[in-house]
Amino acid sequence: MEILLAILAIPLALFLYAVVVGRRNFQLRRVTLNLGAKSPFTILHISDLHFRKGQWKKQRFLNRLASLNPDFVINTGDNLGGVNQELNTAKALKPLLEKPGAYVFGGNDYKGPVFKNPFSYLSKPSGKKQSPALDHEKLSDLLSSWANLNNNSEVVEISGSKVKLLGLDDPHEQYDNPRKLQKSSSQEQVDLVIGVVHAPYHRSIQELALQGSQLVLAGHTHGGQVCWPGGKALTTNCDLPIEYAKGTSSWIFDGQSVELHVSAGLGTSVFAPFRLFCPPEATLIEVL
Repeated sequence: MEILLAILAIPLALFLYAVVVGRRNFQLRRVTLNLGAKSPFTILHISDLHFRKGQWKKQRFLNRLASLNPDFVINTGDNLGGVNQELNTAKALKPLLEKPGAYVFGGNDYKGPVFKNPFSYLSKPSGKKQSPALDHEKLSDLLSSWANLNNNSEVVEISGSKVKLLGLDDPHEQYDNPRKLQKSSSQEQVDLVIGVVHAPYHRSIQELALQGSQLVLAGHTHGGQVCWPGGKALTTNCDLPIEYAKGTSSWIFDGQSVELHVSAGLGTSVFAPFRLFCPPEATLIEVL
């Protein structure tokens, strides 16, 4: 009986750890990439905040990120944790919104969370669902100090380098429109091209690479959210192989090489408030 109780206690202990500690164990990842910049600069990559009022520890972590003084901030979407959270989210981001930056949206900037069997993610990506609408236009207004890259492009100067930013709206919700992006893309000579998208679907990485991106930044996967010890993901909730669920990987499309960085993100759905062996994170990327 004691052995049986001990066996039953293990999953319970892991679950409690994932809920109480794992989802609040905020980490900063540091990455260095040699992309041929005129002079080194830093990009702070944040993603998947799923922010709700009262998440004070997450808000304090965001404030500390601002103290890193990144040269540029890129937000790859899923900011909102529910209905009427637009203003709360913008308040949490306020110190970072004072920095130069850009963003794309994820599905959870358009639609609120709903309950879904978490085990269903192991078999296939989550599909479209009936969800409460979120005020993404209000969120856009609140993020107006940053460039809106949803199916759009922008040329910015970062620490002396002229950088073209190419963005796609969320492929998971099939909001991505490469033709619209191509029409918006300037032919201006630049030093670097960086692609930005919420969900790292193969088609989106390929599209951004073939449009010249040397680096693509994405989120969506939560790094797997629940992983094996050592951090190996069980799912990416898209067609990205699980070994690339977070961190940096190299890809080649028709001879065009590109670095992909996937953020494990900072939050979780309110209906799945746990992280196991996959701490929430932001990434400070040093570009050389």
